Amino acid sequence: MSREVKIITTEDGSHSLYVPEINETYHSFHGAYRESVHVFMLYGLEAWYMRNPNKFPIRIFEVGFGTGLNAWLSLVWAEQYKVPVLYHTIEPFPLQEEVYKQLNYTEVDDSIYHYAPFFQVLHEAPWNKGDIVTEYFNMKKDEVTLEDATLYPSDVIFYDAFAPNKQPELWTKEMLAKAVDTLNPGGVLVTYCAKGQLKRDLKELGLQVETLPGPPGKKEMTRAWKV
Repeated sequence: MSREVKIITTEDGSHSLYVPEINETYHSFHGAYRESVHVFMLYGLEAWYMRNPNKFPIRIFEVGFGTGLNAWLSLVWAEQYKVPVLYHTIEPFPLQEEVYKQLNYTEVDDSIYHYAPFFQVLHEAPWNKGDIVTEYFNMKKDEVTLEDATLYPSDVIFYDAFAPNKQPELWTKEMLAKAVDTLNPGGVLVTYCAKGQLKRDLKELGLQVETLPGPPGKKEMTRAWKV
């Protein structure tokens, strides 16, 4: 499946995508790159690793492959730390080649520019099967909705669906439970969303919920641990 998208430039100079069909963007207008680093790398993957420095491989599940930014940043992290990562991501609307080839994430930070070729490799990896991308990064992309997806045990969940008012079906307690049920003990779910209903649902699902400072332009975000 595919949908119409338009490339936009956010405040940190990095691209995002606008979806006219639902009047929504893939990332914050205040900075797509900064948002992903802050929410999913710093408060997600890094936070889990600080608690579990000797547990390998790290199993990440992402709701919404989208532009591939979170996956690419995770690959860069895995290569830099030399820590094996098994990455499972789902996306019912994969981007067309003419779109992802224009995205400029690999140009934002010169210090990791030598990992730039892997951004396209991630997009070109086959759907619905596992793929060894680098020595430390294996990925499985499934072209499927969360409702229909087959999930696997995970240590870190990047819950990066569109906002609840745009894609409410992905923020129901039932769908959250499907993701949360995959978490290993000590696992963490992290998302840019900070709505009260989300936090109440996560607490009712047995997680320890934290409200954390959000990325630039957003006051708060949510992180939840399975104990």
